[in-house]
Amino acid sequence: MAEVYTRAPVRLEGKYGAMLVCWVLGNGCLFSWNSMLTIQDYYVALFPNYHPSRVLTLIYQPFALGTLAMLAYNEAKINTRKRNLFGYSLFFIATFIVLLLDLATSGKGWLGSFIGICVISGAFGVADAHVQGGMIGDLSFMLPEFLQSFLAGLAASGALTSSLRLITKAAFENSQDGLRKGAILFFAISTLFELLCVLLYAFVFPKLPIVKYYRAKAASEGSKTVASDLAAAGVYKQGPETKNEHDPQQVERLNNKELLLQNIDYAIDLFLIYALTLSIFPGFLSEDTGSHSLGSWYALVLITMYNVWDLIGRYIPLIKCLKLESRKGLMVVILLRSLFVPAFYFTAKYGDQGWMIMLTTLLGLSNGHLTVCVLTCAPKGTRAKCTRKSSSFVSFRRYICWCNSRLVVAYRQRLVKHPKF
Repeated sequence: MAEVYTRAPVRLEGKYGAMLVCWVLGNGCLFSWNSMLTIQDYYVALFPNYHPSRVLTLIYQPFALGTLAMLAYNEAKINTRKRNLFGYSLFFIATFIVLLLDLATSGKGWLGSFIGICVISGAFGVADAHVQGGMIGDLSFMLPEFLQSFLAGLAASGALTSSLRLITKAAFENSQDGLRKGAILFFAISTLFELLCVLLYAFVFPKLPIVKYYRAKAASEGSKTVASDLAAAGVYKQGPETKNEHDPQQVERLNNKELLLQNIDYAIDLFLIYALTLSIFPGFLSEDTGSHSLGSWYALVLITMYNVWDLIGRYIPLIKCLKLESRKGLMVVILLRSLFVPAFYFTAKYGDQGWMIMLTTLLGLSNGHLTVCVLTCAPKGTRAKCTRKSSSFVSFRRYICWCNSRLVVAYRQRLVKHPKF
């Protein structure tokens, strides 16, 4: 039976359950892609002449960026529920195809197999653009803790996949064709996890009381993308949907250009964070770190250290005194991260594995910390500007009403003095 949500949830019902689901959904957003990154040792052995650790990243990013740009341009017309379900379903299907492709080719490293892997990498980029953009936009309507949990889940996916890869590599290291067996088991686990995310988002998340409340609130404030989410939870808006032209919450809805101009520094921050991170991780760490005592484990250890400290960095903003909220401060710290480029270059050339592990730790820690700071501060700034703009509109409207009332009073006084007028 459908219900009407016009009140706040009692004691924020379902808050911690929603945070847990957000964390799992954040995992699912990058679990498949991190799985592909984490088994780079297998792909490097399978395709030694094609540089998979570099090529797969170069294919993934343009597909993700191009799809995200198209979705952002048409954001007000897109059904958020269908967008996110499509993304998680594509993750599930593409991960399953990776498994089938390896089984069908018997682990042979020929060109056609590599092209298939590249196509799947592009599919991961398309899925990521659908899910990550859709979920962050959806959760920005809700509590900051939900967004923080989702972002922490993104990093946790890297830590989990790295841990699983260490386990599978150790389990099959001494067996014949052990590298391939570990990769197959790894992608089987990834496929099941993506299926879990599809089911959680489709049937569990939209029915949580606190999620229903915030989505209904967003709809009442003019959001056009949450209708199907509310319908899936059995919630409908009370009364006919009539647009009140004097309601500042609806009149003052910012378009994409206004949002970008108001948050251009945040957009540049995110670009610089990931431009630098992806120039080092995973390609440089997988191929340009020399020969060390850890042997074939070295690249995997570096990737694991990055992912673990990226996860830790995303929880640091929960400590208020360590959270960067100054827009200028964020920009300065992000620009200082460019020092990682010469640091990694000289460490790879002259340093030992201990220094490289330390630098990788700092890279992951700064990436996670700064990502959460930017993405949790940006919605607050936008809401504050919208509130100030709406307040100005309200003040102007009140001034016009006051002028009209004074004119009416003056006219009536004149009628009293001059009845024939």
